[in-house]
Amino acid sequence: MTLIRRSFLLLLIICLGCVAQSTSPDLARKIERQVRSYYKIPPDVHLLVGMPVPSSDFPNYENVVVTIDNGGKKQDLTFAVSKDHSSMMRLIKFDLSKDPFAETMSKIDTSGRPTRGAKASKVVVVNFDDFECPYCSRMHQTLFPEVLKEYGDRVTFVYKDYPLVEIHPWATHAAVDANCLAAQNSDAYWDFADYIHANQREVSNEKAPAARSDALDRLTMLQGQKHNLDVVKLQSCIKAQDESGVKASMKEAEGIGVEATPTLFINGQKIDGAVPISEVRAALDQALKDANLPVPVHTAVASAPASK
Repeated sequence: MTLIRRSFLLLLIICLGCVAQSTSPDLARKIERQVRSYYKIPPDVHLLVGMPVPSSDFPNYENVVVTIDNGGKKQDLTFAVSKDHSSMMRLIKFDLSKDPFAETMSKIDTSGRPTRGAKASKVVVVNFDDFECPYCSRMHQTLFPEVLKEYGDRVTFVYKDYPLVEIHPWATHAAVDANCLAAQNSDAYWDFADYIHANQREVSNEKAPAARSDALDRLTMLQGQKHNLDVVKLQSCIKAQDESGVKASMKEAEGIGVEATPTLFINGQKIDGAVPISEVRAALDQALKDANLPVPVHTAVASAPASK
């Protein structure tokens, strides 16, 4: 009998502990309203407020995880809630033993990609590009020739593919054709990239999808002939239209937060959009300083914004 009583008391204590650790409906509602208001989360997105746990960072606070579920895409946000339930703050902990830029660069595979500028610099610029994107055209003409003139002897430039297939119907085909050239000759790839970014309308003005593809293939073959490539091999590659490499690049890009083009990573530091050349230059200068490499002297002409 004594054993039964002790077991009952132990079970009661455990249950009371569980109740104490659960989030009350009133507190959960308050937390949800604050999160929805601050992060502008619409009503159709589901929020789940987790149970509070003791905070190891702040006395008199408990940590509460709020899960944002948007059609299966989940994101967890951790908040510190005072034990008297009068205040809440966002808890973000940074690991200072890790370099976030270096971690980003470690997730980008540049092996086998054509390069411009310095062959093996400590400073690498990776541009996720879309051949049909007008903003990519603007960024391309900022990088080449403007930025290349200043930094080409100390910075390595690499392009990777991120065609926005929903709005740019011929961008993937252009990326595949460009990679067919890259498989044989880096200069052929870059000449193709220069031409397409400067003459996007030449392809877009073709009315039918098949005509646009033919135009791209024709321009690709012209570059192949210009650079004395193996024509039969190039034709076979163009005809196959193997998109696996492009899709792998897109998956990699999404894994590091690329959502639009152009997106640059300068030694891991992300730059979104066709930003002014001054912003690109500032990031490059800082990367060079961090790598203990000399920063170029900027002339008045080079500091002017690039134009289309």
